[in-house]
Formats: sequence, C-alpha cells, structure tokens
Amino acid sequence: MILTVTLNLALDVTYGLPSVDWDGVNRVTAVHRRAGGKGVNVARVLAALGHEVLVTGLAGGPTGQAVEGDLRAAGLPGALTPIAADSRTTLAVTDDGAGRTALFNEPGPEVSSGELASFVRHYETLLATADAVVLSGSLPRGVPLDTYAALASIAADKGVPAIVDADGEPLRHAPAGRPSVVKPNAEELARAVPGGAPAEGARALRERGAGAVVVSMGAEGLLAVTGEGTFGARMPYTVEGNPTGAGDALVAGLALGLVERAPWHDRLRRAAALGAAAVAAPVAGDFDPDVYADIHPKIIIT
Repeated sequence: MILTVTLNLALDVTYGLPSVDWDGVNRVTAVHRRAGGKGVNVARVLAALGHEVLVTGLAGGPTGQAVEGDLRAAGLPGALTPIAADSRTTLAVTDDGAGRTALFNEPGPEVSSGELASFVRHYETLLATADAVVLSGSLPRGVPLDTYAALASIAADKGVPAIVDADGEPLRHAPAGRPSVVKPNAEELARAVPGGAPAEGARALRERGAGAVVVSMGAEGLLAVTGEGTFGARMPYTVEGNPTGAGDALVAGLALGLVERAPWHDRLRRAAALGAAAVAAPVAGDFDPDVYADIHPKIIIT
C-alpha cells in the first residue's frame, strides 16, 4: 500500500471555457468538482494503475465533508484527521482557445498544535502497513514549515521510503528528514537553492540528506540526481492541455518505482510518461491512457 499525505486537502473546482474574457462576463461550459490536493491526485493515478492506496491528511468543515464524500464516491480509501476549521477550495480556469490554465488557490485552514499532534499519532500507525509514503503539497496555516522533514524522518526510522513534493521553506527543510526522493520542479528548485544550474541545485539537496532529487522541467523532461548517477529523461514531443496535476502523476510513477525497486531509467520513463499523459486529461488526478501508451516507449533516457 502507498500512503499519500495531503495536509492541505481541497475541494478542486475546474471551470472549462472555449475562451476567457478577463475583463468581462464569462459563461462556463464545463464544471468539475472533486476532492483535491497533491496527495489526492497522486492517489487517483495510483489507483487507476491498479495499486492499493490510502489517503490521509487533515479535513474540516463543510468543504472537508465534501472532500470525504468525493473520496468515498471515487472508491479511494481515506483515513483523515478531523480539524475544526473549514478545508479550502481551489479554482482552475481553463481557456481552451488559448490553451492556458489559471489557478486560484486558497491558503487553507488554521490548524492547532493539538490537531497536528493527533494527525502525527495517526500517521505513525498508518505507516505500519505502508510500502511507501508520499508527502506533497502546501501546508495549511499553523503547521510548522519543517513538518515534511519530521514526517519523512518518522517514515525513515520505520523503514518506509518517502517522497516529498513541496515548495518554499517546506522544500528547503525536507532533505533533513532523509526522504528517498525529493521532487521539485525547476522553479521550486531555483527558489530553494538560488543560483546555479538545476543539476547543481539538485546535488545541493542531496548533500543535505535527500536520497535522490528528481527535477521536473515541463516539456524538457526530467533531471534526476541519484546515488547511482545523474539521469535525464527527454520527451519526444510536447503534449498540449491542462498541466494541473501533471507533477502529481509524475510523483505517482516515482512512488511505484520505489515500491518495485525498479532501475532508475524505468522509473523515470514511467514517471515522465504519466506526467505527459496527465496534461492530456482535463482534470487533475486523471491521465490519458492512450497518450501514456504512445509516449512511454519514445522517452529517451540519458
């Protein structure tokens, strides 16, 4: 079982429009509402691939109830810790004509120290049956910025490999928890380790304690700095669509690679293909299986 942790769970709302007038009235042609947050998206992809998953995190208020309801409807097992404040909503507006997507993310609820402590106790029990854990997404208010490092360290002490996908201070702290993989995109890596090329920033995070650093670089593919060497995954062509959730699909592929102990070239090829296939899907957490099947064998690993 792969455990996914989403401390800042959300109800994701996606508006699809043939074109967007940012100065006028717009009539939405497609609406999707579903449980979201990066860890939930990872779990959806893993479940679609036939792997056992468990979603955990913090959920509260009417929005949290809607999230839990959608997880049940989707058949995604959940083990969430309740909080008093209302969970957040995120909004994605997709302009089909321009091929662009704008994201509007609420900051999330205020979490008390007692609520966080309750979650950590629950998390420790869930690790007993986990083959790997994914720690991803933003942190809600009141949660210390080194929380992912602490959760990764707990997992490492129990022999459970962890992947951290975060930004800003949570990413800077993450390597101290000895995660097996840290997965920033190029912009997140540049913020965490300013100056220098992506390979230099990735090596810096490894030196701080991460087992491997995989950098997603959009259409340019992936860069992985590992204990076995440095690898690149080059995409054969660009997939157009909605990039929201592409990184989460990529993380799902990396998590499977951890569990299967697959060689790095296999891990990266599958992860890159899943990320591209997610771009072709209209909603985060989904991927296009036809795009996946087509692009997977064409990805070049160096």
